[in-house]
Amino acid sequence: MKAKSDFSPQTFAVVGAGPVGCIVAAFLAKGGYEVTLCDVIPDLVKPALDPGITIEGAENLKQKVSKISTNVDELADHDPDVIVITVKAHALPLIGSSIEGFCRDGMSVVSWQNGIDTELELAKSLGRGPVMRAVVNYGCGLVGPAHVRMPFHHPPHYIQELDPESRHLAIAIAEAFSQCGLTTEHTDQIISMVWRKSAMNACMNPVCAVTGLTMSRAMNDPIVFQIVNALVKECINVARANEINLGWDFYPHAMEYMRSAGDHKPSMLMDIEANRRTEIDFINGKFVEYGERTGVDTPYNRTLSALVKGLESK
Repeated sequence: MKAKSDFSPQTFAVVGAGPVGCIVAAFLAKGGYEVTLCDVIPDLVKPALDPGITIEGAENLKQKVSKISTNVDELADHDPDVIVITVKAHALPLIGSSIEGFCRDGMSVVSWQNGIDTELELAKSLGRGPVMRAVVNYGCGLVGPAHVRMPFHHPPHYIQELDPESRHLAIAIAEAFSQCGLTTEHTDQIISMVWRKSAMNACMNPVCAVTGLTMSRAMNDPIVFQIVNALVKECINVARANEINLGWDFYPHAMEYMRSAGDHKPSMLMDIEANRRTEIDFINGKFVEYGERTGVDTPYNRTLSALVKGLESK
């Protein structure tokens, strides 16, 4: 057994060959780590092995991964030190139960995802010990299989363990990400960071999904902006009622961030356009849920959740 300070992850599995997963897989492989990219759709993972993952935009690189897989259960044979989950949050119960079958001591599972409480969903199957949560600060979209457009990259990214006993593992994983170009810092404020990001996602993602507007167009349309503005304030009220610290300057920060996002389609709009299920339950749905816990009414989050659900049902 290695001493805590000696832990240095060398093998990674990335579950999800969408744009988020392709980016983390490519950077880890570029850093010299053994990387297995896993997705249930064979056509998404095949090009990652040959000719490799292509990233264009804020970062530019082409990189092959070590291995590919089309079944999470197969990762047992690869025995990775770290499994990075990048799929949509609604798939977590199934993925967590699969990993439970082979998760060993010292293996870490990182929720590298959008949404609130994704790490707790994994912990239902795996316990708190191996589970970590990350906050990711890049924008991306899939041009084609293993071909990603990355309009912005604003490091650092952040990571924190659920169990204090796993702190040394989270620090080592942050160092590995940083060494390969995805600058990542360990934090003890991940819940605040998750909520800060999720509040902005709850404002932009469903509004763009329902209207078909890019982020910049939504922010610059005076009528649509009123909805975005109301959503921000409603999310702040829910966070405060649940004693989640967003910071005294969150409102102006959020407005500035969203105004500077550019002519970018958020992931929820891309999901609707591609007839895929969205992450609405783990974004706006969580603000509704936490509002109910504390008696805070959430009419805007409820309405947008219902509208996106309606679009999904088509």
